[in-house]
Amino acid sequence: MRRIILVTLALATLATTGWAAHAATSPTHPAPAAATATAGPDLAAQLARARLATARYATNLRAAKADGYQIITRMIPDMGFHFLNPDIQGFDVTKPPILVYERHGRTWQLAALEWVFTETPASPPLPGATYGSFPAACHYTDGTFVAARVQELCPSRSP
Repeated sequence: MRRIILVTLALATLATTGWAAHAATSPTHPAPAAATATAGPDLAAQLARARLATARYATNLRAAKADGYQIITRMIPDMGFHFLNPDIQGFDVTKPPILVYERHGRTWQLAALEWVFTETPASPPLPGATYGSFPAACHYTDGTFVAARVQELCPSRSP
C-alpha cells in the first residue's frame, strides 16, 4: 500500500493533561505554529467531540483494530505508531482516519488523532487548529514507512 500525504491535521492527547494541538517535530512532520488559547471555544468544542468519540481507543488498541484500524508505520521517533482505517474518507472530527499510539511496555496509549488531505483544503476543517505538511509518504502493509520527495519515487515494495 502506498499513500501520498500532503497536508495533515493532528490533534494530540497528553496522558495527564488532555487534548492539545499536536506540534510534532520530526523530518516527516515539521512543527507547525504553536496553538494558542486564542483558537476559541469552537475549536475546544470540536476537540471535546473528537475526544469523546475516540475514548474507547485511549488504552485499547485491540478495539481500534477491531474497528478497522491497521498499522501503517512502525515507531516513528517523537511521534509513535500510526494506524489507518482505510474505510474513513473525508473530514469528520469524530472519525479520524489515523490513530497514533505510543507503546509503554505491554500497554498502548492513544497519543494523537490525524486527518489526512491530498491537497490543502479551501477552508480549514477546524479553524484555529495547526497544520503540517510534507510532499510524500510511502506506507506499506508491514508498517514500513519511507519518506520520498514525490510519490513516484516510492519503492514499489517495502524496503
